[in-house]
Amino acid sequence: MADQETSPERIAARIAEAARRANAEAEARRAQEPKKQLPPELGGRKGPEPTRYGDWERKGIVSDF
Repeated sequence: MADQETSPERIAARIAEAARRANAEAEARRAQEPKKQLPPELGGRKGPEPTRYGDWERKGIVSDF
């Protein structure tokens, strides 16, 4: 018989509770930090940021770094 503390359901519940606490703590920290406004880029390319998805995109062609 499986121990109640190490059953998959109990472990999943503990992980979910820890995740909720971590998210609440992160939200509280974000609420305390002032919003940083970045200066506009001078001489940059027009259009959307090419690295917005974690890849480099140029003229519809995507490549990883």
